[in-house]
Amino acid sequence: MLRIHFTSQDLTRTTLAEEPDPLWEVLLSLHQLQGRDGAAQYGYWRERTRRQFPRHAERLLHLTPPRGYSPDFLTPPFAGGSFDDAVEQVLSTAPSRINQELEMVRRPGSSWTRDLAVGRREAVNSLGQSLRIYHRHAIAPYWDSIRASVRSDLQQQVSRMTTSGVDDLLSNLHPAVRWERPVLKIMGFPERDLHLEGRGLRLQPSVFCWRTPTKLRDPQLSPVLVYPVREAPGMLHLTSVESRTEPLAALLGSTRASALAAISDVCTTTELARRCDISLAGASRQAGILREAGLITTRRAGQAVLHDLTPLGKALLDGSDLPIHNL
Repeated sequence: MLRIHFTSQDLTRTTLAEEPDPLWEVLLSLHQLQGRDGAAQYGYWRERTRRQFPRHAERLLHLTPPRGYSPDFLTPPFAGGSFDDAVEQVLSTAPSRINQELEMVRRPGSSWTRDLAVGRREAVNSLGQSLRIYHRHAIAPYWDSIRASVRSDLQQQVSRMTTSGVDDLLSNLHPAVRWERPVLKIMGFPERDLHLEGRGLRLQPSVFCWRTPTKLRDPQLSPVLVYPVREAPGMLHLTSVESRTEPLAALLGSTRASALAAISDVCTTTELARRCDISLAGASRQAGILREAGLITTRRAGQAVLHDLTPLGKALLDGSDLPIHNL
């Protein structure tokens, strides 16, 4: 059992996250991807993601065993902003901390994890690339439903706290949680005590958190308790390419907007043609126009030619703030 000890100051500093944390969703979804539990909740997502799992993200599985410890540095405190901003926080972790936390992962390492542990820049950069590619493939297409579920949970919790106070909120957070002031007791953990000591606690609802809440291992890090949202089965809904690109179609044209969305998951020209249901020549032409506009990059990987979004292309597709340095 985990016992979280509050002071009166901690109670006033306890906060509810207003948005899903993309890095926690990435981490916990990687756990779900490797398991079989929660078929009603994750079955469709798991089947589709496994079938189309991006090769460039496979190295993440070395860091995220389905059971046991995953490195704390993969989920730094989320302060809003873009997913790229969150990834940059991960990549700025001190090499000594990366090395220390990787030693606790109970999964056979690889040459890549060994390079990552000693802080080799190429390995660190490839971690960022893998996180971005996996997020783009497995999380971003479902982000609307993830966000809706978290916001729905937030409304319920805020209503409870407003009506009955923080004691009622903590008492009804999750079936595995018991509030016996001033201690929050959570089943399913090894015997451990966490003293907040005035730092407060961030309560983070999560779609991919399954059955019981989770937290960071290191008690010196900013305290966060991630808990499952209360949602019905089948809560993950794929955002269609059409709805995702509708605002862009008026600007770029429907075919080009679809091509930009298709390239959000790194692809070859042949794959682009198949995804957009256009000819190979048409796909090559669309890629050329997007490349000249600075929205995609094209590079050779062996015999294949791979297209990927630039930061400007990703910002345009996601509707986020444009990266000024690219303008």
